Amino acid sequence: MVEEGGDAVAVDARSTEDWLLQAQELVPVALAKAKEVKGFPGRWKMIISKLEQIPSRLSDLSSHPCFSKNALCKEQLQAVSKTIREAIELAEFCVKEKYGGKLRMQSDLDALTGKLDLNLRDCGLLTKTGVLGEATLPLTASGPMAESDIATHSNIRELLARLQIGHLEAKHKALDKLYDVMKEDEKNVLAVLGRSNVAALVQLLTATSPRIREKTVTVICSLVESGNCENWLVSEGVLPPLIRLVESGSTLSKEKATVSLQRLSMSAETTRSIVGHGGVRPLIELCENGDSVSQAAAACTLKNVSAVPEVRQTLAEEGIVKVMINLLNCGILLGSKEYAAECLQNLTASNENLRRSVISEGGVKSLLAYLDGPLPQESAVGALRNLVGSVSEENLVSLGFIPRLVHVLKSGSLGAQQAAVSVICRVCSSMEMKKMVGEAGCIPLLVKMLEAKANSAREIAAQAIASLMVLSQNRRDVKKDDKSVPNLVQLLDPSPQNNAKKYAVSCLGSLSASKKCKKLMISYGAIGYLKKLSEMDIPGAKKLLERLERGKLRSLFSRK
Repeated sequence: MVEEGGDAVAVDARSTEDWLLQAQELVPVALAKAKEVKGFPGRWKMIISKLEQIPSRLSDLSSHPCFSKNALCKEQLQAVSKTIREAIELAEFCVKEKYGGKLRMQSDLDALTGKLDLNLRDCGLLTKTGVLGEATLPLTASGPMAESDIATHSNIRELLARLQIGHLEAKHKALDKLYDVMKEDEKNVLAVLGRSNVAALVQLLTATSPRIREKTVTVICSLVESGNCENWLVSEGVLPPLIRLVESGSTLSKEKATVSLQRLSMSAETTRSIVGHGGVRPLIELCENGDSVSQAAAACTLKNVSAVPEVRQTLAEEGIVKVMINLLNCGILLGSKEYAAECLQNLTASNENLRRSVISEGGVKSLLAYLDGPLPQESAVGALRNLVGSVSEENLVSLGFIPRLVHVLKSGSLGAQQAAVSVICRVCSSMEMKKMVGEAGCIPLLVKMLEAKANSAREIAAQAIASLMVLSQNRRDVKKDDKSVPNLVQLLDPSPQNNAKKYAVSCLGSLSASKKCKKLMISYGAIGYLKKLSEMDIPGAKKLLERLERGKLRSLFSRK
């Protein structure tokens, strides 16, 4: 926009009004010269039609309230004047037929047409889309702003506006400055960012220069991670160019584009668009060949995608099952393995074909090996919970399934522990499996879990204990634990939030054959709870109540 070289000082010394006057005076001269030209009639007709549009654009620009207050207007008029002078010069060459060859002149005329197009577009953009106002007016704020903040916001607005006007190199310079400002002052950039600025950035993602694309995607990644303009980015078409950068960008571009998609894919609607634009295959390839950061971001994005049921079959057709199992075995970062486990959990949630696919690719073995870590996570146990119904007991036992469950119950997060107990409920259908789970030491861990704060944790633990107590050996183990009766009695609480009460009744009913346990139940207030549960028709409550009351009467008579 501003002319380079020795004229820069003289150029800047002139006012915006002076440049407007010069451009207005040059247009009729250019039109008169252009109409004299006999050669290249088609091209000159096009140039004349564009020159004729300039006066109205200049009029619109000069009538804008911010016309004389902003450097953008002055620079735009400089650019227009320069283009008109070039039109006059080429017209003179054509009239005198003094040019270096027809092909060269055709090329020069086409370039002139392009510059006129750019000038007209930029003038219109400055006046119609609010760019000029964005770059000039102070920010409206709820409280008073320091002069320095107002100046900062004004400078950033002007910088953002420059992304939308001028030729590519001018935009590149503006992008360079924005890139630096984002590193130093991201908060102020976000405060003044407008949708038109976002649209301009999205357009720069498809620039021919790899350097421009790299800087643009870095800025966009920062914007996405800020969480402030995700909807604007998606609606302005950011997904296809991001996917292309994941596919064939530089190492840095791939990383930033994938991290951007990771954040954007948290929306189910956006996830469907990522799949629709062919994003799955490039992300899978990054999981196979990417560096640590890109691999983790790609795995997380695919995990987010797999949460949408209707696209799971598309993921399977792209070979995601094998890739995720391999990532579980060989992922560079621990986070990559966790995302892979979550992805497998999603994939196997409701699709029997995908479950069989995971099992046939060795997924159960890989998930169990992943659980050997110091803090087993819920996702891997959740994936196993989805799969165990399709695997024989013999295979599960041979793969070391039960010791891993014990490890999770001892060391896993609360969510992982709950998932592990849920697995126990699913697999303990045979007496042999109940016996092995009991012998592995699960019962004391389940009894301890009855003290958890979460209702869901207490409920699933009580359900598992009730299932295991069908076996006499396991009943003895529950009876031996000093905390079992008091914990189970606490679960007789009749409140609607307590869903564990029916399992607690079942467990206590199994223990009521023991005089010691009955005395403990009575001493911890079981009778009061059971009276309320009997009124609520909780299965087994009335029978257990009668048994305890008989025991209480005998106790009273024996004292006499």
